Amino acid sequence: MTEKPPESAETAPGEGAKSAPEGDSAPEKASRPTARLGLALGGGVARGWAHIGAVRRLEELGVKPDILAGTSVGALVGGFWLAGKLDALEDWALGLSPTRMLSYVDVVLNGAGLMGGKRLERAMMKYLPPTDIKDLPHDYVAVTAELATGHEVWLRNGDLADAMQAAYALPGVFPPRAVEGRWLIDGALVNPLPVSACRALGARVVIAVGLHADAFNLGVAQRRARFGEMHPDIASGKGAKAGLGRLFQGTASAPGVGSVMLASFNILMDRVTRSRLAGDPPDVLVTPQVGHISLLEFDKAEELIALGRKAVDDVRPQIDSALDFLG
Repeated sequence: MTEKPPESAETAPGEGAKSAPEGDSAPEKASRPTARLGLALGGGVARGWAHIGAVRRLEELGVKPDILAGTSVGALVGGFWLAGKLDALEDWALGLSPTRMLSYVDVVLNGAGLMGGKRLERAMMKYLPPTDIKDLPHDYVAVTAELATGHEVWLRNGDLADAMQAAYALPGVFPPRAVEGRWLIDGALVNPLPVSACRALGARVVIAVGLHADAFNLGVAQRRARFGEMHPDIASGKGAKAGLGRLFQGTASAPGVGSVMLASFNILMDRVTRSRLAGDPPDVLVTPQVGHISLLEFDKAEELIALGRKAVDDVRPQIDSALDFLG
């Protein structure tokens, strides 16, 4: 992968990218010094709240990435962080409860996803004013995938909210996003932890925060011990989770379609992450131990944020060595 930033802000190298028309590249980005430190934030649905704790702790340690590449919820947290609105996102996440989560569920029976996503979009726009990616203080890449071709698509220009929503458009849950004539979906399908994007844009050292390190070992054992074959709220039929749970968790006799879909997505992200990192590993891999938390437990923000902070501290010697290398 070349270390020269690609001219196009749209498609990853090697995926049939076309040259961008004149004037497409933002002059602000062209005038910036060569990037040295990259931060890759991976996908993980609700587990992505761990990214908030991780970037908070990195910031406290003086880690300031020149490039931030995010997939799925990593693009969301990274975008809010660079836009200076992470406090608002954290407060919103900490205020989520099962009942409040249901208020953002706009089920669409004849659409391209189970949820229309409009309620969530309106909530996000309350905390994030219109922001152009080129105006962010550091280079930002939202990693998505094109529905028609499966190509990995990098969004580096245009509206930040549009880029983030395309990056987390989980197939089957949220409808794909139309960006410049292409339907885009969750980038975790093709690059769950976008180390390669940081490398391609010139990062000499990459720190990556991945959310699938224990998805199929300790996390599975803990979930079985805690829940058995299904969540107790589903078995009892009690609580606000039960309504959403019937859709995503199913019944005592069989898992629901949402449960099967999300479990399959979890398997895919785990396997693709292993494959991608084998060929292009980061210099420092931060791995919050979040496997015991399901992909839909958005109300676990406090625990997840703490786990993100702890994961950074666990690899602090490696982070210090990486920064020493940069000088």
